[in-house]
Amino acid sequence: MTLSFDEKLRNYAKLAVRVGLGVRPGQRVLVQAPVDTAPLARAVVREAYAAGAGLVDVRWDDDDVQLARFELAPDGTFDTISKWRVDAEIETAEAGGAVIAIRATNPNLLGNVDQNRVATHQRAWATYRKPYSAQVMTNRLNWNLISAPIPGWATLMFPEATESEAVQKQWDAIFAATRADQPDPVAAWQEHLANLKHRREVLTGKQYTALHFKGGETDLTVGLADDHVWGGGSADTPGGITFTANIPTEEVWTAPHRERVDGVVVSTKPLSYQGVLIDGIRIEFKDGRITSATASKGQETLQRMIDTDEGSHRLGEVALVPHSSPISRSGLFFYNTLYDENAASHIAIGAAYRFNVKGGVDMTPEQFQAAGGNDSLTHVDWMIGSADMNVDGITKDGSREAVMRNGEFVI
Repeated sequence: MTLSFDEKLRNYAKLAVRVGLGVRPGQRVLVQAPVDTAPLARAVVREAYAAGAGLVDVRWDDDDVQLARFELAPDGTFDTISKWRVDAEIETAEAGGAVIAIRATNPNLLGNVDQNRVATHQRAWATYRKPYSAQVMTNRLNWNLISAPIPGWATLMFPEATESEAVQKQWDAIFAATRADQPDPVAAWQEHLANLKHRREVLTGKQYTALHFKGGETDLTVGLADDHVWGGGSADTPGGITFTANIPTEEVWTAPHRERVDGVVVSTKPLSYQGVLIDGIRIEFKDGRITSATASKGQETLQRMIDTDEGSHRLGEVALVPHSSPISRSGLFFYNTLYDENAASHIAIGAAYRFNVKGGVDMTPEQFQAAGGNDSLTHVDWMIGSADMNVDGITKDGSREAVMRNGEFVI
């Protein structure tokens, strides 16, 4: 059965609210959305009220407004942020509410502006936002990320198409990646989430001391945090609300040990970060810390990201994704980490999720670090998996078990 565009859009909004957020009756909801994604944002608002939400607010964003500031505002002003934008998130979380963000921006938006301005603003924003980020990193609220086409992004993905054709092609790609084009997407997601749950439980039970990635130019050993827990698919808040933070999601992931990462890793896909495309990333680690980092494109931006703070010199996530994932099979590069991280295994520079360590949510910062967890103002995923990647699990007695071969799970 072929669905109309409006039916797919309603499916997508339903997925975001019912599977993504898991909205409870009476719960407050904050929707963050670029103005270009207004049709989807409005559909999400209606679906949230249909699910019983007590109040739904929308915070609008706009690429052109952001670009104007970085191009035209005077020097010395970029450590000033609009606190009310973060306060809306904090207020919603503290009220027991849910937050959904529609992430859509032109990946090249800030490519030609002064990167010192961008870095200064990002550090100020991340510092003020840390109380909210801490709630996200501990699953204390139900939250969700989705995306939607905007012209500047769509024409980058489909450069041979007209703007309207590119937007339609991008909608088709997003609907396919999220299963919104299926007659019963909620049922399809329930089956998918059950499979991810099984895989994360198997890996948690293994309690490998490390994962060894070997393929192409990558030869990397990622030690895993003590008593690590694998995540994947849905999660639960302390109040028992089940939610799925990312739609789409094809990964299972856990926390590396911040002091036990060694070797060389090379990216297999570009990374779109803060409006700059970074490609050809090659990083060396010793005892968990980055000792050298280069990129064939976006080198300066990569180094600024790494220099955010001490924690951004270390890893906070290691994730496994089969090369046969739907997004990988599409052959498309989305220029958007929400999608591209679900096409390949990846690692993340920066903060670890507290729930990836047993008891980590209730640990002091010192206890979390002692267990191997990493803390940082940033968390940036970048892709290292491919059809050539093999991954071994290293057991406590030093023996090895095959986890992935040629990019596919064998356990």
